[in-house]
Amino acid sequence: QLQLVESGGGLVQPGGSLRLSCAASGFSLDYYAIGWFRQAPGKEREGVSCISSSGVNTHAAVSAKGQFSISRDNAENTAYLQMNSLSPEDTAVYFCAASHRNHPNWCDFVTDDYDYWGQGTQVTVSS
Repeated sequence: QLQLVESGGGLVQPGGSLRLSCAASGFSLDYYAIGWFRQAPGKEREGVSCISSSGVNTHAAVSAKGQFSISRDNAENTAYLQMNSLSPEDTAVYFCAASHRNHPNWCDFVTDDYDYWGQGTQVTVSS
């Protein structure tokens, strides 16, 4: 069974940090770009950060630049999203997704470009 499983979400105070993990099973992430997306109640799903399959290129949404950092460990078949300086506006369900494209240095925030999605992990920022 091919699946992605996110973990690491939870309740954190404003200014705090969390590290989300995205573990793949049933397939290798080696040739997949990884995207992290989030969806707050009543809002559309938005891209936060992505990393190419080669790991050479990363992109961050304007709202996440300098705050979120994406990485991948192909040996562990896992991708990560380090989130710092969290604010209540960051409260959302966070999803990881994997996309298989021919170019090893590609990634983007177009949800239709992603082949596999995790079930999401809740991140709540509140005092």
